Amino acid sequence: MGLGTQASLSLITEQQNPPLFMDSSPYINDRGFRLSPYQSVFSMTIDPRRQKQLQKLVQKLGLLDNAPVQWDKLDLALTHPSMSRDVNYDQLEFVGDAVVRMAASELLFETYPNASVGDFAAIRSVLVSDRILAQLAQEYGLERYLLLAPSAAADPRGEMSRLADAFEAIVGALYLSTHTLELIRPWLDPHFQRLTEDILKDPARQNYKDALQEWTQAHYKSLPEYRLTETNPIEADENRFTAQVWFKGQQLGEGQGRSKKAAEQAAAKAALAKVIGD
Repeated sequence: MGLGTQASLSLITEQQNPPLFMDSSPYINDRGFRLSPYQSVFSMTIDPRRQKQLQKLVQKLGLLDNAPVQWDKLDLALTHPSMSRDVNYDQLEFVGDAVVRMAASELLFETYPNASVGDFAAIRSVLVSDRILAQLAQEYGLERYLLLAPSAAADPRGEMSRLADAFEAIVGALYLSTHTLELIRPWLDPHFQRLTEDILKDPARQNYKDALQEWTQAHYKSLPEYRLTETNPIEADENRFTAQVWFKGQQLGEGQGRSKKAAEQAAAKAALAKVIGD
């Protein structure tokens, strides 16, 4: 069992059986931040070597030394399920998934006031994809802080997934430390801003298909269907393929493109404009 997992297990035990002398009043640490009683207990039980590792990660994110980070949650955010079936980052990943989407949404809303909701959805689907989140995780070297079993570490096929999951879990831990985005947007915004600018320069990178799929799954727990026809056999024709997107027996959109993929994206864009607005 890793050092971080031991600390996390200690935290859970103490939460279930809090010391008798502990009251419900907040604890003020030496930096002036108000912590819950359980946070003060955890600060005394986390392994010092693990604490230093987590502090280095926080510094990489550009956060101040006195940032009100809940170290127990950050430690848990870096504990892979292969280490423990019950004490791992799964729940924090669930929270972080929503928070990453919220951070991306706020940035798009504030920075691009004239963009359509459909464009917002298509761009956000790229920003929050596993591929992008795993890339960001690699930039910060999250793999070296992640506690995972040797069998999981030796599986290259799971690398993208575990990095993206750990990234979301860290975001979830930071959000729950303050219940705001103050520990997240200062370092995440520049990445999302750069990526958004790249996407806007190349509209083909906007993922309208994923955005439409997210919408149909969220509202109806079902997927759209694409029907393709080749309308012109000439390869260079911009409208070589025509795609229709259908959902629950209704045609939501139609689009043309040089490739099947481009035609489907065009159809999904038209469908998004219909279901959530231009």
